[in-house]
Amino acid sequence: MEMAVANHRERSSDSMNRHLDSSGKYVRYTAEQVEALERVYAECPKPSSLRRQQLIRECSILANIEPKQIKVWFQNRRCRDKQRKEASRLQSVNRKLSAMNKLLMEENDRLQKQVSQLVCENGYMKQQLTTVVNDPSCESVVNTPQHSLRDANSPAGLLSIAEETLAEFLSKATGTAVDWVQMPGMKPGPDSVGIFAISQRCSGVAARACGLVSLEPMKIAEILKDRPSWFRDCRSLEVFTMFPAGNGGTIELVYMQTYAPTTLAPARDFWTLRYTTSLDNGSFVVCERSLSGSGAGPNAASASQFVRAEMLSSGYLIRPCDGGGSIIHIVDHLNLEAWSVPDVLRPLYESSKVVAQKMTISALRYIRQLAQETNGEVVYGLGRQPAVLRTFSQRLSRGFNDAVNGFGDDGWSTMHCDGAEDIIVAINSTKHLNNISNSLSFLGGVLCAKASMLLQNVPPAVLIRFLREHRSEWADFNVDAYSAATLKAGTFAYPGMRPTRFTGSQIIMPLGHTIEHEEMLEVVRLEGHSLAQEDAFMSRDVHLLQICTGIDENAVGACSELIFAPINEMFPDDAPLVPSGFRVIPVDAKTADAQDLLTANHRTLDLTSSLEVGPSPENASGNSSSSSSSSRCILTIAFQFPFENNLQENVAGMACQYVRSVISSVQRVAMAISPSGISPSLGSKLSPGSPEAVTLAQWISQSYSHHLGSELLTIDSLGSNDSVLKLLWDHQDAILCCSLKPQPVFMFANQAGLDMLETTLVALQDITLEKIFDESGRKALCSDFAKLMQQGFACLPSGICVSTMGRHVSYEQAVAWKVFATSEDNNNNLHCLAFSFVNWSFV
Repeated sequence: MEMAVANHRERSSDSMNRHLDSSGKYVRYTAEQVEALERVYAECPKPSSLRRQQLIRECSILANIEPKQIKVWFQNRRCRDKQRKEASRLQSVNRKLSAMNKLLMEENDRLQKQVSQLVCENGYMKQQLTTVVNDPSCESVVNTPQHSLRDANSPAGLLSIAEETLAEFLSKATGTAVDWVQMPGMKPGPDSVGIFAISQRCSGVAARACGLVSLEPMKIAEILKDRPSWFRDCRSLEVFTMFPAGNGGTIELVYMQTYAPTTLAPARDFWTLRYTTSLDNGSFVVCERSLSGSGAGPNAASASQFVRAEMLSSGYLIRPCDGGGSIIHIVDHLNLEAWSVPDVLRPLYESSKVVAQKMTISALRYIRQLAQETNGEVVYGLGRQPAVLRTFSQRLSRGFNDAVNGFGDDGWSTMHCDGAEDIIVAINSTKHLNNISNSLSFLGGVLCAKASMLLQNVPPAVLIRFLREHRSEWADFNVDAYSAATLKAGTFAYPGMRPTRFTGSQIIMPLGHTIEHEEMLEVVRLEGHSLAQEDAFMSRDVHLLQICTGIDENAVGACSELIFAPINEMFPDDAPLVPSGFRVIPVDAKTADAQDLLTANHRTLDLTSSLEVGPSPENASGNSSSSSSSSRCILTIAFQFPFENNLQENVAGMACQYVRSVISSVQRVAMAISPSGISPSLGSKLSPGSPEAVTLAQWISQSYSHHLGSELLTIDSLGSNDSVLKLLWDHQDAILCCSLKPQPVFMFANQAGLDMLETTLVALQDITLEKIFDESGRKALCSDFAKLMQQGFACLPSGICVSTMGRHVSYEQAVAWKVFATSEDNNNNLHCLAFSFVNWSFV
């Protein structure tokens, strides 16, 4: 096989180095001719006919070669390049598959050992049971293993603990100490990041990962030991003691603080021993476990803000791989002390899937990301280096975590808590921005308004994706402009303090993303125009730096975030960032009812409690079992605002009001995207969920029959009000209703109408009537509007309208009619205008 490939390459190379002369014989290219052609190929692999002729004229050594032969040479050269690249790619895939096959074989051996161990344990239990049954007088004797006494304050004692930690970690990474099961939704394969597993029936929560990384073991160990660089929940990590272990390794005493994911639970800290050593087979190991004693560790005053969690034997096993790179095994095994959080949050602290997503998978992804950046496989926007963009992402995430947690040693103090809606307002007077810019020395500090709430049946990825793509649905652009104004230097550079009109449109410019697109970094430009005549030609755009994570709906246990901060349009590397945003964390519904959250010591807001509009109390109680088993998630909102000393109370009031409006907007969005909410796609559930929609459907149908003398909907004699709404909703024509205001806006649409406009029921209320018609459609509507108001209906000719996404929609005919509201005294009052677009389709 190899000889055949070699012969093929030799023939291919030989054909490239020969050409036909004027007599029709093959003549070999000279070294000078090949060198000249290679120079041109390096500049332009596919030269045009004019360029080839120019080459022959300028290069005398090519004068005796036909242009056609030059063309053939370049074709063969490109083909050879393509073959080389393909061969290199196949070799890379082969190495990856070989390494993956080795991992799978090791996993298979481990599973076989686990099966054998379970069989032995089963036989032993049967034997013990038989002994107890046959001899009732026998007493059970439990032998407690006697560990040698170890002094954690002496090097010898610490070395003994380190060796024990190493043995326990290796038994978890490659042995059967933990009953591992495959992580849901994470199937191994040549294109996957690695093999992931979570614990089953063990103390605490544990996750394991193994994969192939194209970095050397020592480099990987350095990266993983720097936990704050890749573990976003790590607030700080300090090494307080380090000494050699005597066998070429090192022992460190480490104190680590982690952030709490919500405002409803305290943060965690760890006091651990970390042991770094190498094995006889050339592998590199970093293992870690907690040291006993809740009071251990530095700075007792700072540690009082945390709950001491336990790290069981965890770490990293890194083995050099044949052909370069490393095979890495990661184990994270924690006891997060779930007793200290409200019952509704306990699944978050008792879930191995959450630990896998936050720590284990994140570590492996981060290393893979750095490996690809080192190899030049990752391209970023705006000419920024990967390290700079990675620093921006870390600063955004850290700033948001600081705001959510509000640690006292960072200068945060609670100003007040809005008892009605559980909005916490905290201030940080020590967090001045004047250390970045002297022109901002008047600032008094930063104020944060934050809240956490429970959502029912709202997919986190869908919610975050909607908030990212439809910012106008929840954001106030003038508030964004106010926050951006604090980053400007000088009194006359405050666009938020001048009359400004924002168009509501946003432009998202991507900067970079991780290898699996689980995190995206981007710049958002909010378009604004000055209303002042003297500033008419000055830009009032607002720019935001933004990260979006967790928008993959198939990721199990993944947290979804949208974090943003105003930034100068020059986008400097050292720009000050004051992040705000949203975090949505899925919570497994396996504990008590959601009402436990309301009775817990920590207060929260249940958005869905105000959305329950069931038909009757008995039906609501009948559905309680299904709601308790539904999916739930915790939404945390935190918005930060810089303030001046003399405006602290005013900014606090504005912040509370703004966060309250954001909560209300999220409530509407949650209602629209929740499968259990008032969603028209549920058909029969529309009636109990929206009585107004039922009534409006009746008025639309009756008014159509009154004006046009025909039926809009085919309803049988026994048809209920519910069936009227359902028929209207499922009607093939796009039916929309708009208000009678000076600038009519839409207030209702059936499914076909929403599809035609490419919008949702929530966003429909911001669309005006004139916005959907093109110029000829608007003229036709204006010419027939008087007829519509006089006789009650009008038929418009075929035309073109425009969806919210800018796509053109053609329709054969449009019918408009007045919709009257029937009151109890049988008086008809004009309620709105209805439009029906017949046989519409996208152009």
